[in-house]
Amino acid sequence: MRQLLNDALPRILANNPAKLDEVTGSIENFKTRTGLDPRMFEQIAVSVRFTFPAEGVTKTQMVALANGAFSPAAMVAAGRVASNGAYREEKYQGKTIYIFKLDQSIRLFGMFDVRIDELAASPLDANVLALGDPAGVHAAIDAARSRKRANAELIALATRDPNALIGFGSNLSEQLIRNLDIGNAPIAADLSKLKQVYGSVGSTEKDLELFLAARAVNADAAKNLGDTIEGLKQFGALFVGRLSGAKGVLAKSALANMKIVTAANELQIRTAVPQADVGPLMGGN
Repeated sequence: MRQLLNDALPRILANNPAKLDEVTGSIENFKTRTGLDPRMFEQIAVSVRFTFPAEGVTKTQMVALANGAFSPAAMVAAGRVASNGAYREEKYQGKTIYIFKLDQSIRLFGMFDVRIDELAASPLDANVLALGDPAGVHAAIDAARSRKRANAELIALATRDPNALIGFGSNLSEQLIRNLDIGNAPIAADLSKLKQVYGSVGSTEKDLELFLAARAVNADAAKNLGDTIEGLKQFGALFVGRLSGAKGVLAKSALANMKIVTAANELQIRTAVPQADVGPLMGGN
């Protein structure tokens, strides 16, 4: 988090000072509203669980774990003010969960706009805070009590690059792909053969680097998806030239630097864009 907020964001937004001021202001607002300063966290891990209660319906349960130094007392005090007294405490598995009734949109950690009805928070230990809806925080407490429940494979995929700003890993299912409603049957068929996706976002002095990998059920499925992506890359080049302004500059850089490699049942995509080209797009400029 500190590398992202203190190093990468100022470089990305060097040519967009108004947006940088907005992000800084949002961080301060989040701190005032919740008692939590994103800059005091070293790392944040977000878990998303997909369930399918009915055909065509996808529900998500999210919970975040923040690692760093924080004050539960300050968090509770600020949360009480932000929620105008709509606050309660629950005991679960020996932990105290603080639940704030917000019923509004809030910029989570100063960066992500999220509609929050109830925000639950519970210190798992002196340095780790769980944040999310009450059910998600319950699940985090359960997982903390039983380390064997942690998905070691996904954690390994998400943290393969120790220098990345952001890493991610996910299991996929045919039901999830169907519910995404891709709108293109051949592409949807290729995506339905995927088992996992993972990747990272990194930052150098000059560029933002994106790595994305997809693991398919077999080598043929990975090759077919790779051929589809190569075709989309060539097809996209025909339209990128029509884009003007900052969008056109960024799209041209991403396409020019894109490399697509298939090895066994895995498809890998890498690209890089100058950080100076990203900033003007943030905030609608």
